[in-house]
Amino acid sequence: MRKQKPQFHFDEAAADRAAEFFPLFLQHTKGPMAGKPFELLPWQSQIVRDLFGWKRADGTRKYRIAYIEVPRKNGKSAFAAGLALMLLLTDGEQGGEIYSAAHTRDQAAVVYQMAASMARKDPDIAARVKVRDSRNRIMHPESDSYYRAIPSDPESAHGANPSGIIFDELHTQTSRDLWDVLQTGTGARTQPLTIAITTAGHDRSSICWELHQRAEAVLAGQVDDPSFYPVVFSADREADWTDEAVWKAANPSIGHAVSIEYLREQCQRAQDSPAFENTFRNLHLDQWTEQSVRWMPMHAWDKCKAETVPDLAGCRCWAGLDIASTRDVTALVLLFEIERGQYWMQPHFWIPKNSIDRRSEQDRRQVLNWAEQGYMTQTDGPHSGVVDYTQIAAEMVELFRDYDVQSVAYDPYGSAHFLVQHVHEDGHQDINFEQFKQTIWNYSLPTKRFAELITTGQLQHDGDPVLRWMASNVVVKSDVNDNVRPDKGKSQDKIDGIVAAIMALGISSQDATQSGTAYDTGEVVLAL
Repeated sequence: MRKQKPQFHFDEAAADRAAEFFPLFLQHTKGPMAGKPFELLPWQSQIVRDLFGWKRADGTRKYRIAYIEVPRKNGKSAFAAGLALMLLLTDGEQGGEIYSAAHTRDQAAVVYQMAASMARKDPDIAARVKVRDSRNRIMHPESDSYYRAIPSDPESAHGANPSGIIFDELHTQTSRDLWDVLQTGTGARTQPLTIAITTAGHDRSSICWELHQRAEAVLAGQVDDPSFYPVVFSADREADWTDEAVWKAANPSIGHAVSIEYLREQCQRAQDSPAFENTFRNLHLDQWTEQSVRWMPMHAWDKCKAETVPDLAGCRCWAGLDIASTRDVTALVLLFEIERGQYWMQPHFWIPKNSIDRRSEQDRRQVLNWAEQGYMTQTDGPHSGVVDYTQIAAEMVELFRDYDVQSVAYDPYGSAHFLVQHVHEDGHQDINFEQFKQTIWNYSLPTKRFAELITTGQLQHDGDPVLRWMASNVVVKSDVNDNVRPDKGKSQDKIDGIVAAIMALGISSQDATQSGTAYDTGEVVLAL
């Protein structure tokens, strides 16, 4: 019986040639190392040797996609430029097309400019290529191949037949369209290689997060994908982010491309300014944070998720109602006092059916998914794409039958008064609606209290993904008196559910009792 060849094998000679390409032909182009040979650091050498040394039974490369996540200032762009040149000059494929892609043309050009500078500085490479800066293109006439930088517009990549792709800072991609267009163009190539090299991001609906999750699953042995090469340098979420040992574990180029002194300065800034903490952890510890300006600590939010819903029968309940616009999300959050000082949130969301189609493709898919799973209700009223107050009012009344609802807070200057009108016209004057003025003073205490209850674990929820997404979007603004309130204008995306929850907390008598402060709700003042 003939012995079968192994599915994969390691070609030591090919790995050596790939690793030697960098110091033999490339030089650093910036900083104190400029003009010196590009000696690979251990982490870079391991990646190069793995990507170009591991082969399939037919001799082609094992890996088709490499996801490399590493903190800022670790020499990602220079490394990516060297990889692009190596693919152009050594891949051995006629008519090769190598692309460096990024969110903007300027960002894509960063890798190109480094590659062009490296090509010009080496006599051997300079004699074999033609550099065309006006077109962000390097041509290799011998193999009729080229390398070029392209922006995020997917139209620029239609018709491309990539043999190699360098995706720089993938976390900045607001859509997966360019990724998908380039990937579908590789089908005719014998051994296409896509290398995504990025820092961590904070958008959990992005293609970068999707690949990050796949990388984690492959590394953990949960997913078997021999064509996918994962590399993730990051600090554990629970690690002490001020510990220098944590920095060293997350930054493989520390002492070379990034100095310990620089990280010390950035860490001190993060300790002095809490708003910068997320930035430090995201850029320099490669942790996936939730928003660029931190308000809600999402690890604390996640710890507030309960395994079971408590018995809400007989519990006093307050509700907050927020309608962002006539064509978007309506949020109703019920706040139950399950015991003294302990609360439970129950969110409900409605969105006009036709308004979903007006969203971006990525946002539309996310909303449709939530709707299909029952986390949002699509309304389908007589006016296309507009909030159906009649349906929402009827569902609210039905919902309130099961609970001891004390009152419902709403914005007297928004669209909520239409919904209030529908409820009362249907004969439900017993439902008490209270105006909640949208002043920073009125929001400040319940906003602070809301964050405190989350961080202390006193405000529980069932992990509703829509409410979690909204919590991760919240940015707060403050005044000179340290009053704070959620800022819809500066928040990344929808925060209606959190606004509704804070309004409910603001009118709850228990909250007022604990705070010892009066809340101006317009119709009543909760004074103690």
